Parts: sequence; structure tokens; C-alpha cells
Amino acid sequence: MPVTIGRREVIAALGGAAAWPLAARAQQSAMPVIGFLHSASPDGNADRLRAFRQGLKEAGFVEGENVAIEYRWADNQNDRLPELAADLVRRRVAVIAAGGIPSTFVAKAATTTIPVVFVVSEDPVKLGLVTSLARPGGNLTGINFLATELAAKRLELLRQLVPGATRIAVLVNPADAAVTETTLREAETAARAMGLQIQVHNASSSREIEASFATFVRERPDGLFVQSSALFNDRRVQLALLTVLRRLPATYPFRDYAEAGGLMSYGASLRDTFRQQGAQTGRILKGAKPAELPVVQSTKYEFVINLQAARAIEVEVPNAVQLLADELIE
Repeated sequence: MPVTIGRREVIAALGGAAAWPLAARAQQSAMPVIGFLHSASPDGNADRLRAFRQGLKEAGFVEGENVAIEYRWADNQNDRLPELAADLVRRRVAVIAAGGIPSTFVAKAATTTIPVVFVVSEDPVKLGLVTSLARPGGNLTGINFLATELAAKRLELLRQLVPGATRIAVLVNPADAAVTETTLREAETAARAMGLQIQVHNASSSREIEASFATFVRERPDGLFVQSSALFNDRRVQLALLTVLRRLPATYPFRDYAEAGGLMSYGASLRDTFRQQGAQTGRILKGAKPAELPVVQSTKYEFVINLQAARAIEVEVPNAVQLLADELIE
């Protein structure tokens, strides 16, 4: 028997259907938004972004389901950071996740009310970002991965790999002023203790990296120490290729470089560091106050040697050094 649907029922059904998109939009607008601010580019940070999202997931947040992320990348042009940070503040994001010291200082200057979760390479108390590690005291907290403090260890490992080394070139990015100052102080102190001579080279662009390596042809250093820098991380393949062409043993701060063809790296696991940043961000979304959320210090460090790169630059890696490594890349 045919069923007759009245005009009133049709209107009610259509009204209910129309209400679904409105409800979905309302739910989406209520979703907290994280502003992710970084001085580099997304291309060189894919693994770290995955780790950041993993940390968020551990805290109960999944991008696109119950949290949104607005990404702002400066593409290694630090002068763009203030406007990028200002845009996130105008959008009233719930938290700003800042990657690196330049991004963190800009985020700190942009807001005193929006929580900022940073990832920095040296003591945030010394940098003036927080009052103390245990009780940061303001709207900032985050992760310290201690890259600059490891300069002595990295030089020591390079010396073990190249026992006859006496002159070491140090490549720094002057655009990262705070990191450069600390890196040079730590490296020079360690070099003096080991009887090494340091030659400092500045590079703030891909072209200047090329120019520095052209200088190495004339000065013929025995090894290369590469500073922790977002620019250098983005250019890690270029750096690895140039060291092979120049037959130059080099030490880098993170495993990304060794995976890209660099000889060796020693430093904090940045995947674990960004995972922790995601977890800290999630805690704040759940109501934790950054003033009372202790700064996390990285405890997971990795020594990685690329044996293929060693063969390419004709460096023999002693068995004793191989045994020290957490990973050997064949």
C-alpha cells in the first residue's frame, strides 16, 4: 500500500538535513586551534611534524578530529617571523608551538597571554625565556634539547674519527645569533683543551654555504663542525654532497644529516623532542598552565655514523668508534 508523506513531514525532513551541516560547522568552530610557528620550511621537517602530531595524539588530540593546526613557515627568512606570529595572535589560537630560538623569541614578543610551547637548543633560563625550569612563571614552557652544550662531545668524537686532525672549520649561521655565540664559545673552549685550531665560517644562505666550501679548498681544514641551525638542516643534502666532493670529514648535530649522507652526527633525538613538544601542547589544551608546566630537558641522544659516507671520503672508522655508535648506516 503506498505511503503518503504530507507537506509538513517533507519540510521537517529538509529542515533536519539542513541542520546537519550547521551542527558540523559549529563543532568545527569549537575545535581548538594550534599555531605552529617555525623559521625553516616544511620540506626539511616532515619527520618532526609527524613526531609533533604523535605527541598530540598521546595527549588525546588528533589533527582534523578534535584539534586544528595553522602552520606558519618563514622559509629561513627570519624577518618574516613577526608578521607570521602576529597573524596567529590575530586568529586567537589556543597555543603557539614555536620551533627554534628565533621563532620562540618572536612568539614571546607577540603575546603575553597565549601559551607558547617552545623547542630550543640551549638553556631557556639563560636565554631569558622562563624564570626557572621547574616553574617557568609566564606564558612560555617547552623543551630544551641542549644542542650547543654538546659541542665538546661532538669535537671529541670527530677527533677520534680523524686522530691526526689539528684544524677544524666551524660553520655557523650568524642569523641565529644566540645559538652562534654559545656554539662558538663552547667549541673554542673544547678545541683549546684538545689542542685544535678553530676556523669560523659564516653562512646565512645556500650560496654562502657554497662560498664557504670554496674557501675550504684553499684553507684545507682537517674536519668540519656544523652548528645547529634550521637553515643548515634544510640544506643538509647540500652539505653532505659538498663534504663528499671536498673529502672533508664533518660532524653534525642531528641524525637527519647522517641519514642525508653526512659522515656522523651526535645530538638529541629531535623526533623525540618534537613528540614531547606535541605532548606539552596537548597538556595545555587540557588546561595546564604554562607557568606551572616544567620545561622538559631532552634525555635521548644519538650517535650515528654513515659508513657509506666514510668510504666516499676515504675515512676509516675505527672499530672502537663504531662500537660507540647507536646506529651505523650502511
